[in-house]
Amino acid sequence: MSLKQAYEQKLKAQLDEWKTEIDKLKARADKAEADVQLEYYKQIETLREKQEAAHDKLRELENAGEDAWEDLKAGIESAWDDLRDSIKSATSRFK
Repeated sequence: MSLKQAYEQKLKAQLDEWKTEIDKLKARADKAEADVQLEYYKQIETLREKQEAAHDKLRELENAGEDAWEDLKAGIESAWDDLRDSIKSATSRFK
């Protein structure tokens, strides 16, 4: 397995974990009182948008050649950091 493939697998696993976390937040939002539900749904929509952006970066990586993928790494890690921080923030607000 190449370094690129290992990196892709790591990113895919992290995306799957975050998808599960967002789904859990959505379930909590569904059970929340109506006055806070709208705010929760807005946060979840933002998370889903960031999740999709991270997934797009992963697709770019998958399509990149063995030589070019290192150039994409900074942008990917930025998208990952943004999504991770947003999930942590939303999780703390939902408690």
